[in-house]
Amino acid sequence: MNIYGVIILATLLASYLLDLITEIINLKALREELPEEFADVYDREKYRKSQAYTRERTRFGLLTSSFGLLVTLVFWFAGGFNYLDEIVRSWSLGPIWTGLLYIGILILARSAISLPFSIYSTFAIEERYGFNKTTPKTFILDLIKGTALGIVIGGAVLAGVLYFFEYAGPYAWLYCWIAVTLFSLVMQFIAPTWIMPLFNKFTPLEEGDLRSAIMDYARSVKYPLENLFVMDGSKRSSKSNAFFTGFGKHKRIALFDTLIENQTVPEIVAVLAHEIGHFKKKHILQGMVIGILHTGVMFYLLSIFLSHQGLFEAFYMENAAATPIYAGLIFFGMLFSPIEMILSVFMQIFSRKNEFEADRYAAETTGDPESMVSALKKLSAHNLSNLTPHPLYVFLNYSHPPVLERIRAIRVLAG
Repeated sequence: MNIYGVIILATLLASYLLDLITEIINLKALREELPEEFADVYDREKYRKSQAYTRERTRFGLLTSSFGLLVTLVFWFAGGFNYLDEIVRSWSLGPIWTGLLYIGILILARSAISLPFSIYSTFAIEERYGFNKTTPKTFILDLIKGTALGIVIGGAVLAGVLYFFEYAGPYAWLYCWIAVTLFSLVMQFIAPTWIMPLFNKFTPLEEGDLRSAIMDYARSVKYPLENLFVMDGSKRSSKSNAFFTGFGKHKRIALFDTLIENQTVPEIVAVLAHEIGHFKKKHILQGMVIGILHTGVMFYLLSIFLSHQGLFEAFYMENAAATPIYAGLIFFGMLFSPIEMILSVFMQIFSRKNEFEADRYAAETTGDPESMVSALKKLSAHNLSNLTPHPLYVFLNYSHPPVLERIRAIRVLAG
């Protein structure tokens, strides 16, 4: 095994061990006593249920990741990447189609392997804790539609990347960066109107106290709001949420029907104010800029390593001298993972900061910080969230601050 193989193997193992350690200490951080702040939304039985849910999801996650690592290592050291390469090359379809089939087969194989875990997660764990509302029919249709979209949209993007790196010369990375960036921007307009409705029904929020309160708030902060929808989240889960998506005339705020069912009007307005806060504070724009820069750096580094024969030899590619672009994409992704791990930590820090800012915006502009607190408490209780995560686990994995920290910050703001 050469240096590339050593780096990738060490990263895989180190990442797995880090996840294992942090998951274990996170479980040990669970506390039997209910935080006093949540006494009004949790009883003892429900609190024990939330802890049991955290334990079961954690253990199942560790089982899933352990199996995934084992399959990856067996496939790698058994020469699976080379064996598949020989098969698709024998079909003599040209570099683009060969690459699409090579990567497509790997993705489909990985999806097939993970399918039993997904089924168990949905119909056993989520069902056991009262969350699952997904029927077998919905699950199968989601799988079919998701696969079809992946083939059509993902295949088109992948074909473009393969084409540029195959034929565009030394500036292929730049062309890929521009093309993928433009495609991502276009998808921001297409997804809310054409793709998301394939999976969920979006119904305009009907006239009434809730809509009036939301529209009055939006006008008060000079936020032009027209597309306000209720999403049938209960079609798949009883968990609650709300989200902002799209740009221009295509931007929309969607409320899960479960959110409307479980929250009061002032609480829902506070949740929407939080989402609008992300827009007003330019968090969405910042995230897009960071994502675009990240994509450019990744493509540039990819252009450097695609010609390194040693990267292909690390995966026992007998035709390593040919350095096939499609295999290089897979191998570079694994080589790039240490950088990705480090970047993800900084992105989590950035995201948590933005969540605090959006909370502050909601509390200040609604003039009702207690409704924000109440909404957060209800969401946490309804979703059986872990109320006492370990700080290291939060540092590495949480895009949102722990709910108790968010509540304390709002209370400090309120004086």
